[in-house]
Amino acid sequence: MSQKQNGSGRRVLTYPAVHPCESISTATLLNSSINLAHFISNSKPQSYTTNNRNARESVRQIRILHIFLSELRNSHPDLPDSLVLGLSELHLTFQKLQHLLQDCSRKDARLWMLMNSERVANQFRLLTRSISTALEVLLVPLETIELSLEVMEYVELILKQTGKTPYEVELNDKATMNDVLSVLNQFEYEVVPDKSVLKRVLDYLGIVTWGECNREVKFFETEIAFESTNEKRKVWFLSSLMSFVSYCRCVVFDAVEGNEATPTRQFSNIETISELLSSVNSDDFRCPISLEFMVDPVTLSTGHTYDRASITKWFKAGKNIKTCPKTGQKLVDSELVPNLLLKRLIQQYCLENGIPVAAESASGRRSRDVAAAAEARSSVAERAMRMVASYVVERVEVGTEEEKNRAVYEIRVLSKTSGLNRACFVESGVIPRLLRLLKNVSIQENAIAALLNLSKYSKSRGVIGECGGGVGLVVDVMKKGVNLSVRQHGAGVLFYLSSIEECRRSIGENPEAIPGLIELIKEGNDRGKKNALVAIFGLLLHHENHCRVVAAGTVQALVNLLKCCDREDIVTDSLAILATLAEKHDGTVAVLRGGALNLNLIVAILDSDSCTSKAGKEYCVSLLLALCLNGGADAIALLVKSPSLMESLYSLLREGTSRASKKASTLIRVLHGFYESRPSGSMSPVLPQERFIHAW
Repeated sequence: MSQKQNGSGRRVLTYPAVHPCESISTATLLNSSINLAHFISNSKPQSYTTNNRNARESVRQIRILHIFLSELRNSHPDLPDSLVLGLSELHLTFQKLQHLLQDCSRKDARLWMLMNSERVANQFRLLTRSISTALEVLLVPLETIELSLEVMEYVELILKQTGKTPYEVELNDKATMNDVLSVLNQFEYEVVPDKSVLKRVLDYLGIVTWGECNREVKFFETEIAFESTNEKRKVWFLSSLMSFVSYCRCVVFDAVEGNEATPTRQFSNIETISELLSSVNSDDFRCPISLEFMVDPVTLSTGHTYDRASITKWFKAGKNIKTCPKTGQKLVDSELVPNLLLKRLIQQYCLENGIPVAAESASGRRSRDVAAAAEARSSVAERAMRMVASYVVERVEVGTEEEKNRAVYEIRVLSKTSGLNRACFVESGVIPRLLRLLKNVSIQENAIAALLNLSKYSKSRGVIGECGGGVGLVVDVMKKGVNLSVRQHGAGVLFYLSSIEECRRSIGENPEAIPGLIELIKEGNDRGKKNALVAIFGLLLHHENHCRVVAAGTVQALVNLLKCCDREDIVTDSLAILATLAEKHDGTVAVLRGGALNLNLIVAILDSDSCTSKAGKEYCVSLLLALCLNGGADAIALLVKSPSLMESLYSLLREGTSRASKKASTLIRVLHGFYESRPSGSMSPVLPQERFIHAW
């Protein structure tokens, strides 16, 4: 039962229920209630790890109700409409009870359900009372119907039992809860807990493998993300419990079962999201009102999605009349439904494209919300993470090769999503150890992936740069890694390192770095190409790397990539690099070396809407303008032969970004100036050259 519903998107311990409509017939309502009761009756008692007695008692009562309702339907096919009120309340309660039982049998929220045992017991008590009330309402119209003695005995039995059942927290649940709280208290004072206590808790919850423990961690990560701007106290408790299962995952389990340590399995979901991102337009991630990347996307009843902050302001501006901004339709139902899938896609898109998280760049209010969420993370979680980092680093230092690989994999997993985890690992001194392990082919993939995750923490980049030969080791992995996945991770690390001037210089001076990135652009998969592109773009911020990038044949590699690639983000990145290279004379010469073919390709991309974002069009016009300013009349003469260019430029004046509009206007003036100049004259730049500011 739980497996069927886990992917529904309903949050744990929430009970969305639909009240039957007023016009529903008695027969239809009765049949639906019987179906719900049948579903609940078939649940398996052994699936309830906590609140077992309460859940089993509720199921037993529903089984009796199922018999009663079935007898009622069979003995009286034509039931009066007066039964609708009582049946409606019963149907509503069945829905809520079904959700509660599903939560009790969930395989990824066992610890959370345990720690909420009192709340769960109260909910069972309330729902039982609701059933009793609904039956009492039913008794009044049932008195007018001739029912068998057996049916009435069922009703009386249920009423008696609902009044007697205490629905209290079980003693074993209480004892296990106390064990968990005791361990959290030890974390607070950085006292290493007894491993036997940890194992006792896990055994009670039925968590017997690394994978099952990992599912608990993922559950808490999701809940914390959802609560990030809500109640601090709840985030504090969630983060404390996540620290508990994270610590258990590292300390209790000696091995990752099966092939979990193989990255393709562990990160298959992220790979799927990345594939999905390749088929969508990033403009769809922007709020139609603010035109910023959405932080908290919500969907209206019209089906259109907006950022919560923007649509809330829109509603307030409309006072008592709430409308959909896109359609102008008046909303009967103004409920804002969170679009969790879209939110995750936006977060992954920002992560993969080096874009600051939308919540950090959108507004001061959002920034304060994020800061408040960070403050809400418990001191218990921070201290537990330090203990985890210390334990794992020790395994990396003195463990067997298998233990080292297992420990490095834990670092990789823990540093994937949490900034706190990254900071704790960096402060524990793990980076020099990971760099040394890059030479070990059996550990190399997990080590470079862990370094990539840690590189998202700004202080880690300086540590890598300061380690003797650290940059060279990363370059070597990017160039000669054991597989393509290792090489693309290496390129990702180089991208983050390129945010530091000294690292940009060191990478550029390495004779294998830039040629290796160009090889990855040519041979890599989409993610490898992406990582190599953003790394090259970062390296161009150091002026001496400009000529190195041009000399490595980057221009031709990017032109070839633009000819065959239809991924919007890769097209945009390629255009950004070409636009930057064309700002200097040698870059312009390299682009113009391809003559009209290269220019026609760029114009065609500017004309296209299928794989070119607004940012891509902005880079297109920046590139064309730079070619005209640095290439003079020869470049302009080639451009004016394009019949569609002017139409695209005027379209940018109306629909492009402000910067794209300004550059389109300048390019139009340059092209018009060409017509008024002498055809044979060598045209020097007619406008001052400007430096384009790249926004990533």
